[in-house]
Amino acid sequence: MKTFLGIATGLAALGLATAAHAADPIKIGCSISLTGGVAVNGKQVMMGWEIWRDDINAHGGLMGRKVELDCYDDQSNPALVPGIYTKVIEVDKVDLTVGPYATNMAVPAIPVLMQHKMTTVAVTALAANSSIHYPGYFVMLPSGPNPKPALSAPFFEIAKTMTPKAKTIALAAADAEFAKNSVDGARENAKAMGLQIVYDKAYPPNTTDYSPIIRAIQATNPDIVFDAGYNPDTIGMIHAAHEIGLKAKMFGGNMVGLASTTGRMQLGPLVNGIVYDDAFSPTFQFPGLQAVLAEYQKRAVSAGTDPIGYNYVPFAYAALQVLAEAVKGTGGFDQDKIMKYIHGHTFSTVAGEIAFGPDGEWTKPRMTGIQFQNITAGTLEQFKDPKKVVVLEPSSLKTGDFQYPYNAAK
Repeated sequence: MKTFLGIATGLAALGLATAAHAADPIKIGCSISLTGGVAVNGKQVMMGWEIWRDDINAHGGLMGRKVELDCYDDQSNPALVPGIYTKVIEVDKVDLTVGPYATNMAVPAIPVLMQHKMTTVAVTALAANSSIHYPGYFVMLPSGPNPKPALSAPFFEIAKTMTPKAKTIALAAADAEFAKNSVDGARENAKAMGLQIVYDKAYPPNTTDYSPIIRAIQATNPDIVFDAGYNPDTIGMIHAAHEIGLKAKMFGGNMVGLASTTGRMQLGPLVNGIVYDDAFSPTFQFPGLQAVLAEYQKRAVSAGTDPIGYNYVPFAYAALQVLAEAVKGTGGFDQDKIMKYIHGHTFSTVAGEIAFGPDGEWTKPRMTGIQFQNITAGTLEQFKDPKKVVVLEPSSLKTGDFQYPYNAAK
């Protein structure tokens, strides 16, 4: 799928080349997951970009020019991402690039962007630039300058409140970029907490039967079970935990399938007791946030996308706010100047106030930890209720108390 909006003015045909160039739309190229395993999240990101585009065009465009999005569906397939960015840069001749969404897609995008010296702001990608260190890569994810352990830090802070103290932990993760980065951080946090790791294995991303994994974990009798993965394996692991009757004091982790309201509604009461590291919270009140969410939620009805959009739409919209401010601040599309501008400034966005460190990560972490409690049905109203989607971490945002052990809380 390709999204293409805007028409050249045709002034070049009149011989006014300079004026025509100035009036041409600004093209922003991107790869985005509109089909495949993470499409439920990718569609939210795409709509967040579209809302930003419509907002800025309604106010005269960027630098006095209309903006169009030149985006292609990567089908949630990392192998397609390099070709998409090569096309938008070399063939479509875009002025800017944004995205992609997700760690698995961001990692293969960076070498192409690096080769062409293009700047990008990815959406919710974990530590994708940690080994490449490309100065033109930035990301919308509140995991801070040490992203791997920071992503699961709320989970472990919540675990510390249990009495008696937990002693053992099982770590499970999909054998893919995001999950591996996530479990690396969880392993670091577990060791710092003094937990004995009794299970630490990866499963294939295309796994369909998660029962053997849960049985193997249960055989080690862990106090805590931590899982990391995308939408399909989140759903599979939670179903298997119920089918097998997982007994643990605490269960959850970086389970991306719980980031979308759609995933939560699909699982319904099966999410009770699960502790989830959340990147965004409905308790946040940043300038412009509620207007963006209201517009998204209005469009989501006819588009059939996630009905709330908390975890992705603000980050998608903010990514383009950052790029636009850098363009205005530098007076054009010189990529080196844009990179340096973003590194040197703090940005006020609908996702909050953001500054970026050397690898493009946020300079300050802002992850939250939530627990699902007393969910009785897979309805939208249930998952909009702050008494059922309870913030536990940080303490400044706390809206309820931690319920444990998991096998009782569920």
